[in-house]
Amino acid sequence: MASFALDPEQLKWCAQVRDWAAERLRPLAEAGEPGRVNRPLLAALGELGLLARLFPGTALELCLLRESLARECTEAETALALQGLGAHPLLESPELAARWIPRVVSGEAVAAFALTEPGAGSDAAALELAAEPAPGGGWRLTGEKCWISNAPEADVYTVFARTTPGAGARGVTAFAVPADRPGLGGEHLDMLSPHPIGRLRFDAVPVGEQDVIGEVDRGFRVAMTTLNRFRPSVGAFAVGMAQAALDAATAHAASRTAFGAPLKELQAVSHSLAEMATRTEAARLLVYAAAEAYDSGAAWTARSSAMAKLFATETAQYAVDAAVQIHGARALERGHLLEHLYREVRAPRIYEGATEVQRSIIAKELFA
Repeated sequence: MASFALDPEQLKWCAQVRDWAAERLRPLAEAGEPGRVNRPLLAALGELGLLARLFPGTALELCLLRESLARECTEAETALALQGLGAHPLLESPELAARWIPRVVSGEAVAAFALTEPGAGSDAAALELAAEPAPGGGWRLTGEKCWISNAPEADVYTVFARTTPGAGARGVTAFAVPADRPGLGGEHLDMLSPHPIGRLRFDAVPVGEQDVIGEVDRGFRVAMTTLNRFRPSVGAFAVGMAQAALDAATAHAASRTAFGAPLKELQAVSHSLAEMATRTEAARLLVYAAAEAYDSGAAWTARSSAMAKLFATETAQYAVDAAVQIHGARALERGHLLEHLYREVRAPRIYEGATEVQRSIIAKELFA
């Protein structure tokens, strides 16, 4: 992988996004209810043209956008990312894209990616949500999805269901399921992460050929194509959080005095900051390289994406924890930036492929 540097226009655009996040989006985020979809925030993301950057947009643009938002407002970053994750599969169908993408881009419609089940998280090929043939055509969806971001408040769900029992990854079909379909219900889950997460229940929910995303029994490919695109940008989200933690810790170390000198003069603190800065920059470069690999169609895209997500999310966890340690007890007060990041940073090591799954992907690619 070659070294990577952003050009002046990219740097200018990132700075503009950070300004919007701090000045326009953060107040809306703070006014929202934790654990619920923030529709005013989505509308603002639409008005600023940031949601439009998702479709089609390059993987690198997505990474720059997510990193820039995360440095100033993780709620805005996550709201944007979930719109992209939930709606990106719809691009496989011109009809579904024409129906939903304009509404998603404006922030009017909320999208969700419904893959995970109680017994099928990282092992996505083990899905059990049943799509059984219905009299007269189409299918009936019966089963449960769990830990679904934006559920149960989304307007449209990309749902992965088993159309061929016993076929593993080859028997899964992706469907676009509007929230008003009969038999579809759900509930919020009280999670550590501050963004909305819920459970969905399907009681013979009707879907037809017009709801199929891609091809019947080829939904696993739809899921993996989407995840491969978004995995580097999960790393970008993590880099943004790591940078925010580093910035906060650096400012605190420069202004706080202990034992007769600024904290930054203590070797234990200065070395911790140096480690945070080095790991954050390394994670950033891995993320940019993975995005560039995806955009160029490189053969090593899967490995590069896995490396980026693995290293960046683990780095963010380290950086936030180290920043909390430098700040001390004040960082754990409710409402402190680092208290917020401490809750936010844990989930990315699990979703869209846990750290252990990324290591397995990397190891497999080494022997390919």
